[in-house]
Amino acid sequence: MTEVNSPPRLGGWTRFVTARPRLSLLVALVLTALAVVAGSGVADRLGSGGWEDPTAQSTYATKALEREFPASQPNLLLLVDSGSASVDDPAVAAEADRLTARLASEKGVIGVGSYWRTKSPGLRAKDGHEALIAAHLTGDEKATNDTLDRIAPALRGTHGPVHVKVGGIVAVRHEMQTIIKEDLARAEMIALPVTLLLLVMVFGSAIAALLPLGIGIVAILGTNAVLRGLTEFTDVSVFAMNLTTALGLGLAIDYALFIVRRFREELSTGAEPLTAIATTLRTAGRTVLFSALTVAVSLAAMLVFPMYFLRSFAYAGIAVVLLAAAAALILLPAALLLLGHRVNSLDLRRLFRRGRPAQAQAQTQAPASGEGTAWARLANLVMRRAPFFALATAAVLVLLALPFLGVKFGTADDRQLPAGAESHVVQQHIRDGFPGNPGGGLEVLAEGSATPAQYTAYKAEIARLPEVAGVDGPLVKGDSAYFTVLPKGEAVDSAAQRLVGELRSADAPFTTKVTGTAAVLVDSKHAIATRLPWAAALIVIVTLLLVFLLTGSVLIPVQAVLLNALSLTAMFGAVVWVFQDGHLSGLLGFTSPGSIETTLPVLMFCVAFGLSMDYGVFLLSRIKEEYDRTGDHNEAVRHGLQRTGGLITAAAVILAVVMVAIGTSRVTNTKMLGLGIALAVLMDAMIVRSLLVPAVMKLTGTATWWAPAPLRRFHDRFGVSEGGENPPGGAGPHHSAAPPRSATSHDVPADENGDGSPNESGGVRAIR
Repeated sequence: MTEVNSPPRLGGWTRFVTARPRLSLLVALVLTALAVVAGSGVADRLGSGGWEDPTAQSTYATKALEREFPASQPNLLLLVDSGSASVDDPAVAAEADRLTARLASEKGVIGVGSYWRTKSPGLRAKDGHEALIAAHLTGDEKATNDTLDRIAPALRGTHGPVHVKVGGIVAVRHEMQTIIKEDLARAEMIALPVTLLLLVMVFGSAIAALLPLGIGIVAILGTNAVLRGLTEFTDVSVFAMNLTTALGLGLAIDYALFIVRRFREELSTGAEPLTAIATTLRTAGRTVLFSALTVAVSLAAMLVFPMYFLRSFAYAGIAVVLLAAAAALILLPAALLLLGHRVNSLDLRRLFRRGRPAQAQAQTQAPASGEGTAWARLANLVMRRAPFFALATAAVLVLLALPFLGVKFGTADDRQLPAGAESHVVQQHIRDGFPGNPGGGLEVLAEGSATPAQYTAYKAEIARLPEVAGVDGPLVKGDSAYFTVLPKGEAVDSAAQRLVGELRSADAPFTTKVTGTAAVLVDSKHAIATRLPWAAALIVIVTLLLVFLLTGSVLIPVQAVLLNALSLTAMFGAVVWVFQDGHLSGLLGFTSPGSIETTLPVLMFCVAFGLSMDYGVFLLSRIKEEYDRTGDHNEAVRHGLQRTGGLITAAAVILAVVMVAIGTSRVTNTKMLGLGIALAVLMDAMIVRSLLVPAVMKLTGTATWWAPAPLRRFHDRFGVSEGGENPPGGAGPHHSAAPPRSATSHDVPADENGDGSPNESGGVRAIR
């Protein structure tokens, strides 16, 4: 047992964070207040695009066409509904012409055209009761949003014989931005009280429950300030705010759970608060640091990609992970030192124990043991039937992934929005009621001097391509011209994507560049495919190194990477089955576009893999600590699952609640992100960590801990584990004999659980 009167063993970090605890908390409070000021209004500065590769041919062509031929790239559409009258009715035409002139007179609006001025059949609905006015709003996203805010109220609504709705790319993105901000505020209102309730159920003590929530709020506010600063230098996606909230709460709670649990565990052995803090930072603190690094690396991999949508999640994710870890390793120890034994105060479970004073007193004095014993029994069962559990679990996970084999990639459009959103309604009317393939045309930009005969010959050549339904143009301005090519099929189907390649390879006496919906998709897929191996290599190599430094084993890092990847299979299968194929679309309230936006699987993999490693590090560090202490492989696995099973499950449930709250968003991509990662987190904690990991470690036996001599020496010099320094002669991966039982703070009376096992809590039982 730990000697209560022994002097605390303080490392340099412990001395740093406990030297001036009140000052540390005061400084943190001031910095948080400054972060609130610095991060205010951040949502208004975030963009809602970023899915395109800025270096791609399609991006260059789009910008050139916007500059030289703004009418070719309308981003604002007015849907004019004439009711029962025809759009060719003189009164309707007069009012529509007045609206067109009014729009053309607005500042920041160019390239205005309409059906009534051009008589283009593509701008008139097939039933003759709707027609379009098109325009291009100039400037970046903020400028176009400002222009839309200024002109839209006067344009939408009833004007004499017509009714006007506002749509187009600008309106879609503006409405998406507004809805995301509203949904995020609602998600926070859902997640915060539910999370607090779950934390009270886990800890029992209201004081202990408030600490993780406080760490999460500090991380979120700090990250908002970081994002606000980044908007001065680069584009940042509004979607990143959802990740800030989810990871800020989820990871801060994970880290605080781990540290507070260990601190209370040390106090229960009779240690003084300062001694308990020292042991907690030397053990759980190191695990939190390694966990934060693994998650940050997974998120940093998105910096490899050129799309600012993905890069924004890296900015937000890295910031929130590091801030959550810093708060957990600096502010939380200071708060725990000041609270001491009062961390167990305000036990709200007493409200549910009236009439059972004896039981209440017993549970207040000692941690609940049943849950820990249950995890020990589960570990014993899994290891007795290791081949069955390993094969059955892996087979189920692979089976759940099968729908992903039919994945179809597409681009984000108005169908991300709720069915009743105005811009979605406009685009749906265009898709359903207008001739041709609205939004599916390809533009070919021709640069360089050319004769009319050369333009004519080139037009005839591309018209002969088998996937081409028709070619319009050219429209010439100086040494530039453009053609509009209509594909025969859907806007982004495989034939349209093949047509992009054929147009780019067609011979021409001038330089050509192709843009349009299908071209953007082709370029995005190419950008992801060429950079995905680099991102995967970064994640795998750094993860292998970090897990090796933690465990000293060669096999465990490989197992961790493979099993983590396997834990994501259910998420990817569900994404295709639900969001692409449209199952449960009515229940979840979204419109399926029949495809998955190209960047979403990359984003979901990086986030979910990092969170899986988070839980993996928690489990492996405790297994390693026990193996170093006893040299018994099977007992180490059983003990690790017993000590962390409840903790990991509780943390996963809380994070899943936060992600589900994010998943209530009315924007489909955000809904997919929240619900998909919630599923991945629960599958990882409840299936992979509870069943697959112990089964695989049982099958690999003591070979799990093997490492060649050079790597053993490397680990001896640079490696760490939750248990701190290996005891002399300790039974680490390269020792043959078990060390004497050290007087560490996790020693407990042999009969505390009635079966000789140390007790542990989890699930909804109190963690002491």
